[in-house]
Parts: sequence; C-alpha cells; structure tokens
Amino acid sequence: MEDTKTFAEMLEESYAAPKRFAVGEKAEATIVKISPEWVFIDLGAKSEGYIDKKEFLDEEGNLTAREGDSVTAYFLSSRHSERLFTTKLLSRKSVDDFLANAYAHRIPLEAAVEKEVKGGFSVKISASASGFCPFSQMELRRIESAADYIGKKFDFLVIEYGENGRNIILSRRPLLEKIEQEKKSALKESLTKGMTVQGVVTSVRDFGAFVDIGGVQALLPVSEMTWGRVEDAKSLYKPGDKIEAVVINLDWENDRVTLSFKDTLPDPWDDVVRNYVEGSIHRGRVSRLTDFGAFVTLEAGVDGLLHISKLGRGKKIKHAQDVLAKDRDIDVKIEKIDREHKKIALDLASGGAENGGPREESGDDYKSYLPKSPKTMGTLGDLMKKKK
Repeated sequence: MEDTKTFAEMLEESYAAPKRFAVGEKAEATIVKISPEWVFIDLGAKSEGYIDKKEFLDEEGNLTAREGDSVTAYFLSSRHSERLFTTKLLSRKSVDDFLANAYAHRIPLEAAVEKEVKGGFSVKISASASGFCPFSQMELRRIESAADYIGKKFDFLVIEYGENGRNIILSRRPLLEKIEQEKKSALKESLTKGMTVQGVVTSVRDFGAFVDIGGVQALLPVSEMTWGRVEDAKSLYKPGDKIEAVVINLDWENDRVTLSFKDTLPDPWDDVVRNYVEGSIHRGRVSRLTDFGAFVTLEAGVDGLLHISKLGRGKKIKHAQDVLAKDRDIDVKIEKIDREHKKIALDLASGGAENGGPREESGDDYKSYLPKSPKTMGTLGDLMKKKK
C-alpha cells in the first residue's frame, strides 16, 4: 500500500515529542517485536513500550501472540525512558498477575456486571475470575434500578485484593469522581448565573429532580418546575427526559448548581393586572387549607388568599377546613391585588354588599361551602320504625 503522508507530515512526526502516559492509562498498541523475555509494542506518536512476555503465555507455556497483533495495554511505570505496560489475559495465572498489578498500581480494568447479589453486584472479570462491587461503589448517587446494569461492561478499580484472588472488591466511584471533577472544572469556566442550559433528568425525588448538565448533577427543585403548585414531581418528569432550564444559583464550594424550568416560561403575574380587577368575580379551586385561611388557585401560578375572617360569617372557626374542602371549585371576589409582592386578597363572591357598601351578615351562607356529610343510618328510633 502506497504511503500517502506528505513530507511535511513526516518531518513533523520526526520532531514530535513522545506521548506521556499516566499510570493506568489505557492504550491500543501493535506488537512489533517478541524477544525471549519481552514483547515490544508500538503505541503510535513516536511512543514505544514493552510487556512481560509471560503475560502472553498460556498454562502450557505456549506463546499466544505474534508480531503484528493488536493489543490493549495499561501503562505501569517508566524507567530510563522505557515504558512498562501490562495487559489482561484469560488464563488464571495471567489474570492473577494482572489483578495484583491492577490493585498495586490502581490500573482500571474492564469487566461485565453478571448479576445482582446481596449488597451489590457480581462482576465477571474473566472466565476464571469474578469480583464484587457494592451498590455504593457502582455510582456516585443512589441506584434507581439494579437491573439496568446487568450484562453491561464498565471500567473498575480493584480496591481490595486478598486471599490470592479469592476476595476481589471492585469500584467505579474513583473513576467517576475523576471524570466528574474534570467536567466540573470545565463547567466552572463556562457556567454563569442566568444562562440557559440543556440537560437530562437522572432521578426524581419528592423535593425535586436531579439533572445531568454535562457531567455535573444539578438540582431542579419542585418549586422551580412550574409556576403552579406541584403535587407530585414524578408526574412531570421521569429519568431520561431532556429539559432546558435556567441556572439560578451556583455554589461551587458545596458543589451545588440549582436550576429553574419555570423561568423559561412566561410569568403568569405579568397578565394579572389585565386579567384580574379588584371587585371582579372569578371561579377558583381551593388548593391549600390553613388555620389563617384558604389559598385559592385562580390559574396556574396565580393564587389568592381567602382569609379565615371571611369564612365564618359570624361563626367562629379555628381552621379553614371547618368550612372549605380541598380541591373544591368556588366563586371568589378579588378584594385587593399587590403586584409587587405577588399577593391577592380574596373574599367569597356571595358575601357582603357590592360597591363598597357595609357587609351584611349572611347567616348560614358559609354552609354551602362545606363538604357534603356522608349519609347515616339514622337514629335507633328510625331503624325501629323501618323494621316495623
């Protein structure tokens, strides 16, 4: 095959500095020479290395590789400008040697999650070796579904290696923490408060949703999901949903990034002055009951307060639930609007005189807002009459 490299490219390669490798760094290489003790590999970019020939011998001592073969290797150390690598094989002896090296030098290894066991996962490293990864070491955060990991391959570190390979504990956390830290450093330089970002929902809790915005987990609180009141966050979001949100807080000291989705939506209060006039009647839904009154939702994100003093109509009550039922639709009158503090004071539409006249006591009008009482069986006398 004809070499298509230009003279300038070859000249640049001849002056290029050899690549520097970190301990445990993975590299794809080609075997260029096999000596009685060592296997020499070409890593590209004017980088070479060597591997102990014993790693390429099977249990009978036969060589399992030849010049020209491609191998995956991991950097161990450098002495006198010579780079020592290691590679994993499937024989028991080679696996033991590799695992011992991986444990001693914190070399990442690729392995497949085989099944869920008590407290974690059984992970198959090779045909003759398996390890255990606790749930807490599989992810940086709580695992939603263990079944999602079965049959998949991941990179692990050997954090415990004992009893000649019979006790192997694996972990992904250090690798994930390193990746997250690198991404976090990059985001620190690019993220600013008020900017819009895109992300993917990773989990949903009662208090909000965690969103991956490029390697960093940000929190979307329930209060920032929409302008209306959210009863159940899981009804709005599920893991895997892609969203666009606004960064409203950056606290790198405590590793907290807070998002708002409602800030990407029009503020319903922008239209309150136009849509709601003091003295006008509107139908709303009772959303919350307290000992000082009831909150009534006029539309998503716009609530008004019906003070408890407006509910009794001459009858002393201790809690709004004594008069109103949650989720009931009622007619209310706009009494006062405080646009600056986003507050609306309400009154019952049926109470008081119009046009600012004196309020008249409405007797038992409030009873119409009470939840209907369940049907009863009647008194004992009633039952006896029915029986006769």
